[in-house]
Amino acid sequence: MCADCKIVPLNAVGSLVRDNQKIAIGGTLSAKEPMAIIREIIRQGIKGLTTIGGAHGIDVDLLCAGGAVKAVHNSFVGFEFDFGIAPNYRRLVQEGKVIPQDSDCDFILNQLRAAEYGVPFMPMPLVGGTDLLKLHPEYQTMTCPYTGQKVTVVPALKPDVAIIHAHYGDSSGNIKLFRPHFADLLMATAAERTIVSVEEIIPEEKMRELNPELPGYHVDALIHLPFGAHPTSCYPNYVYDRDHIAHYMELAKKGGDVFDEEYLKVFVHGVKSHEEYLELIGGSERLHKLRNWQESVPQWKEAFISHEC
Repeated sequence: MCADCKIVPLNAVGSLVRDNQKIAIGGTLSAKEPMAIIREIIRQGIKGLTTIGGAHGIDVDLLCAGGAVKAVHNSFVGFEFDFGIAPNYRRLVQEGKVIPQDSDCDFILNQLRAAEYGVPFMPMPLVGGTDLLKLHPEYQTMTCPYTGQKVTVVPALKPDVAIIHAHYGDSSGNIKLFRPHFADLLMATAAERTIVSVEEIIPEEKMRELNPELPGYHVDALIHLPFGAHPTSCYPNYVYDRDHIAHYMELAKKGGDVFDEEYLKVFVHGVKSHEEYLELIGGSERLHKLRNWQESVPQWKEAFISHEC
């Protein structure tokens, strides 16, 4: 990586993410997840990761299926009302191969805030009526020294690496991402190291006009990956690829052997680059449909009403 430029190729992920690290993943559910980086992590054979995040879907499910994950510290892993529970994640948890560290979004966000601020813990309103305190003995109750009230405190959770996907970046690592931000900015500022994939790299003059949310000193590596969130969405650029996710779910429900052979070998290990992946999922014709979903009602229906793959 040159001193004055943070742009790196996708295969640099292997030197930026290491075995047994805690990795915070940006985006949520079917939106703006850094899927191209996820696939590269699996291709590089990285193992023993602990994922950190709120409600997530195909990103965590695919990492689990690819053998990259030891534990999942998330509030939810699934495909919402559309496709339901995450099959690979569930199967591997039931087989004892992935450790679920179920938590709650508020707990996780406050743990990340503590890491961002450089303090050992973060207080939050007293929590009751939940077994999360039993599942997480590290969550404690203390008396506020100023008010005498009882508060719940959670320890700092500092990711070794944060990976997020955004709309624009420049060579200095400044990042512009449109709302909703989810926990992306918090993850980037809390983590020891941050990797960002972007739809487009723009000149620094244009970035100043856009008023970036994430300054370059928080970013260690920038990767140019148009449609890098596929098959999740990157609003307003493109919608999530419901057909692809339906195909993914169909194979995942058939078990690990089928999924390994018909999905991982095809869409992850079977391609040598992100560009090859985009061709494999339908090329320019498919990308045009995902990008131009707002052109008309028929186009919107084409994007959101499932078709057999």
